[in-house]
Amino acid sequence: MSTFPYLLAMIVVPAVGAAVVAALPKGRDELAKQLSLGVSLLVLVLAVLATVAFDAGGERFQLTTSVAWIPDFGVDFALGVDGIALVMLLLIGVLVPVVVLASWRDEPPGRRSMQAFFAWLLLLESLMVGVFAATDVFLFYVFFEAMLVPMYFIIGSFGGPRRQYAAVKFFLYSLVGGLVMLAAVIGLYVVSASELGEGTFAFDALRQIEIDPGVQKLLFLGFFIAFAIKAPLVPFHTWLPDSGAEAPIGGSVLLVGVLDKVGTFGFLRYCLPLFPDASRDLAPYVLVLAVAGVLYAALLAMGQSDMKRLVSYTSIAHFGFIALGIFAFTTEAGTGAVLYMVNHGIATGLLFLVVGMLIARGGSRQVGDYGGVARQAPLLAGVFLVAGLASLALPGTNSFVSEFLVLIGSFPTRPVFTVLATVGIVLAALYVLLLYQRTMHGPPRGVLLEGGIHGGDPYDDVPPARGGASAATATVTAPAPPAVPRLRVRDLSRRETAVAAPMVALVIALGVYPQPLIELIEPAVAATMSEFELDPDGDGVVPADTEGTD
Repeated sequence: MSTFPYLLAMIVVPAVGAAVVAALPKGRDELAKQLSLGVSLLVLVLAVLATVAFDAGGERFQLTTSVAWIPDFGVDFALGVDGIALVMLLLIGVLVPVVVLASWRDEPPGRRSMQAFFAWLLLLESLMVGVFAATDVFLFYVFFEAMLVPMYFIIGSFGGPRRQYAAVKFFLYSLVGGLVMLAAVIGLYVVSASELGEGTFAFDALRQIEIDPGVQKLLFLGFFIAFAIKAPLVPFHTWLPDSGAEAPIGGSVLLVGVLDKVGTFGFLRYCLPLFPDASRDLAPYVLVLAVAGVLYAALLAMGQSDMKRLVSYTSIAHFGFIALGIFAFTTEAGTGAVLYMVNHGIATGLLFLVVGMLIARGGSRQVGDYGGVARQAPLLAGVFLVAGLASLALPGTNSFVSEFLVLIGSFPTRPVFTVLATVGIVLAALYVLLLYQRTMHGPPRGVLLEGGIHGGDPYDDVPPARGGASAATATVTAPAPPAVPRLRVRDLSRRETAVAAPMVALVIALGVYPQPLIELIEPAVAATMSEFELDPDGDGVVPADTEGTD
């Protein structure tokens, strides 16, 4: 077993990188970008090396590091990963360099320099690694809350017109959930002190404690509310469409690709193992929220005119599928849920990136301001199509395998909820294909007619669209025959191709051969689901210790 502290290095390296980038002299944005890309690639290398060192058939938690932090209260700086956490670290390692490269040319006028943006981005990467690697509950809580700070500034300083409102709403929702969880963390410490003689926050010790079922429910709800807000599940979801729409594209990718996964990760890591009785009793209510999210968010997505809000609502629907897989209490569905977390981060991250590229050209987020883009930007349209098909889980794309595992694993224990959730697949096809058809095909509309697509670099002598507003009511002064759009849409640049290519490759590769990730995930999920088993009468789940009883 490797003794190199991979996890600690993955936390320290981007944190130090953030400090270095922030300390650079003002105006050194180009150097800040280069340093940020180098640091994020180093973290990716560390994640890959950690995966190589991880033994899928060995102990559940590996690559461990533990240092006494606050010994009087039993708090350790304890790190370790199982297969579930490890694949999330790989996702972080992949997405952050992509986000850095995607943000390379963005220079928001009148706002803070991109130097600050990249410093916050690296700090966020450090904290995201910490939240998935922590094996001390108090340390997990610290990372859970600390993540809010860099994302708050990324949204509030570099986002859209309503960025301050979105940033404050994101912060307040998450802070309230974190405070509720803090009360549950303290309660868990008190329970451990009464059961063990001294309080502890160590995950391995806490999961051995027999907690009274009534107390379990209270503690479960404390953790669940925080995780349901973070995921988010309906009705705790209202902050995500605002934050996803107003955040810069890089922030949106990490928000829905990684940060929101902390909620569903928390269900698996903490709610189920620490509070199995409460999880079993309250699962039907959680599943109602999950399926409601799948259907409700899909319907709302179909009615959105803002492309970024539309993609944000699709994420809420996907999180409902993930929650269904977790609370079905089967290894197959749980494995599908974790794989879904990874695949959603890749597919929706790619979709957000392509939407961002389109917005950078047109200066508008409105679906109605685009049309006919595929004629002159076929590569952009092709990547858009791949991202859309992955989001609706077309066979051959990465999301299909995870969605299939969730459905086939959930049906034996939760048939009604599974059938209802399946309706969301049909709705997903509608909102994704309608978005693609309206923007990539048909006649040019809106900003295309008003003066051409702009953004990034100037093209020829085409003036920029005026505020990205629709030109549906604009007066056409050209003589008959009607003027054709003065438009030459720039296709993907080399940098944008370098951003999209690895994401497209992962969509296809994991759609064709997901087995390496499944082999990492399944043992950890099986260990989590060992508290539960199928009821032979088909009425749900029963405690595992009743096996063989009359």
